[in-house]
Amino acid sequence: MSAHLDHNRFVGRTRVAYFSMEIAISPEMPTYSGGLGILAGDTARAAADLDLPIIFVTLISRAGYLRQELDAVGHQGDVPDPWDPQLWAHPLLAMVALPIAERAVWVRPWLYVLQCTTGGAVPILLLDTGVSENGQDDRSITSRLYSGDATLRLKQEIVLGIRWRNAVTGARFRDRYLSPQ
Repeated sequence: MSAHLDHNRFVGRTRVAYFSMEIAISPEMPTYSGGLGILAGDTARAAADLDLPIIFVTLISRAGYLRQELDAVGHQGDVPDPWDPQLWAHPLLAMVALPIAERAVWVRPWLYVLQCTTGGAVPILLLDTGVSENGQDDRSITSRLYSGDATLRLKQEIVLGIRWRNAVTGARFRDRYLSPQ
């Protein structure tokens, strides 16, 4: 599914950004929980089919959403559904520092190129706070989709929503750091 990772093919071409907490890219990449993710994934595939100038932005969710299993006595439980981004995407050198709780939280985008059979493609940025520049609490912000309490959910929404307009339009995939002004 992932095409050649030459991100320069999208530089100067991307005109629309689609932000979603989740995108169903592939069953092996559990970056979605249900309807919203399926809709975003279908939209991404249709955009790739049409080779539209659009970029998709979502959270990396390394631990996935969750998988439900039954234990030996039949009780249902939620277990993590981890995946390895290095098997699917390419980390970009560009990073953005976001102000969260009066400190800078660094976010690195990973690039996944969704290629369709007609030759069209769209880039998907997977946002990752699991970088060495962050403390342990901040590294976990993007580790699991919709996990934790309302404070963690707000941090996830900040990562997805704030400053990514600048990253997408300003960095245009160039390798550089962006910091809040």
